[in-house]
Amino acid sequence: MARHGVEKGMGGPFGCLIVKGGQVIGRGCNRVTSTNDPTAHAEVVAIRDACQNLGDYQLTDCDVYTSCEPCPMCLGALYWARPRRVIYAATRDEAADAGFDDAFIYKEINVAVSDRKIPFDYLSLAEAAALFGFWKEKGNKKLY
Repeated sequence: MARHGVEKGMGGPFGCLIVKGGQVIGRGCNRVTSTNDPTAHAEVVAIRDACQNLGDYQLTDCDVYTSCEPCPMCLGALYWARPRRVIYAATRDEAADAGFDDAFIYKEINVAVSDRKIPFDYLSLAEAAALFGFWKEKGNKKLY
């Protein structure tokens, strides 16, 4: 998948397969530059494909095979999807050596909100609190 994406000009050298019960249920290659979508990383594309094929938002009992250690965004998406395990072939250091350096983002996660390079400003709105109240009171919700 990673080679295919590079050969077709879809994006960087990243690919991902998701397997359940010995069957590939999700595939993805990096499509950031070809779709102008910064979230179109191989893992996210594969998660979307697998979840669509499963008809579920969870990757229960699935194994994720990815060409590189996931970036912070993909790491978060994987935790939300809850696969059984993730197997990766290259490290983040190898990716950095090729020009894909996620170290800045990994560092920013642990920085106080007030000290981040991109300003994050909290704006308290009663409407936002009301929406969470509405959600808490909703009887037929599906928790995730």
